[in-house]
Amino acid sequence: MPLTDLTLAECLALRPDLDEPADLDTFWDRTLTQARAAGGPARFTPVDTGLTQVTTYDVTVPGFAGEPVRGWLHLPAGADGPLGCVVEFLGYGRGRGLAHEQVLWANAGHAHFIMDTRGQGWSTAGGDTPDTADVVGTVPGFLTRGAESPHEHYYRRVFTDAVLFTEAARAHPAIDPARTVVTGVSQGGGITLAVAALVPGLAGAMPDVPFLCDIRRGALIAGAPPYTEIAEYLRLHRDRAGTVFSTLSYFDGALLASRATAPALFSIAMMDEVCPPSTSFAAYHRYGGDKDLRVYEFNGHEGGGGHHRREQLAWLRERLAPHRPTAPADAPDPAASAAPMTPADPVGSTALSALHDPQLA
Repeated sequence: MPLTDLTLAECLALRPDLDEPADLDTFWDRTLTQARAAGGPARFTPVDTGLTQVTTYDVTVPGFAGEPVRGWLHLPAGADGPLGCVVEFLGYGRGRGLAHEQVLWANAGHAHFIMDTRGQGWSTAGGDTPDTADVVGTVPGFLTRGAESPHEHYYRRVFTDAVLFTEAARAHPAIDPARTVVTGVSQGGGITLAVAALVPGLAGAMPDVPFLCDIRRGALIAGAPPYTEIAEYLRLHRDRAGTVFSTLSYFDGALLASRATAPALFSIAMMDEVCPPSTSFAAYHRYGGDKDLRVYEFNGHEGGGGHHRREQLAWLRERLAPHRPTAPADAPDPAASAAPMTPADPVGSTALSALHDPQLA
């Protein structure tokens, strides 16, 4: 797959001038206040998956307008809490799937919440959360559902679900709320950026090849769906471009990212036709917290795959480690007698491997 967007050097220098709604913060403050008032307690029902090292619960959280949002909670079997937690949001079209399918983070010793995405679940995994909004005249997909108003748009409901799901995770007795990280791939990466902006006090955010960033540019240059839904809609509704992009700006991860404060680990793929790298870099450059980046120069929307999971596992090990009491000033330094780390140890390895461009070092 050839490069179809800006070069890495151009992406590193990119500082896009994006149109931000004057009432962006007010819009989200009011939306979340209303949603919290409509909510209630989350429910957790034990599930027998046949796995012996992971304990799983079927989760239902009141989301937007109090509507039920499904998910899974995985806990390391027999672990003593409170645990560090990974809250995961899913890619476009994917539902929460079966209870036993996604247990990586629990196997690494962390609690793992997976949020079902309302109205989705037709691609690689089934879903169980309907979207109840009654909309007509949209392109199949979700980018143009409610495109005439931010109050009616699909992602207002999804981002609200995600905030309330994250708050439910942090309130669970097995979870340490100060050691909670949000993550997701593609659409899940865009949701991750929104939650990092709207939920204070997170321990980290890991957006992978994020969707919903610099949305106008994505609609202009992406060679594959979902951004192409916008162009399809505007090809018919030629007079609505201003309204549509004004609506979408309330859900643009590159705008919301500037409000985030948690440390972040991004991944971006330079041959990505679904989420062009320049759109992801727009969010990376505007991100408000400390940030790190892994670039996969010869990959498309699959991004770093298993290689990046390895990077994330090392990054999480540091951020989700249990808090330890401060040692007395006269205590010996345990590092002084420790064996040196080998290159195979992911914690001791360099931040950027051969997979990553040296310009980023």
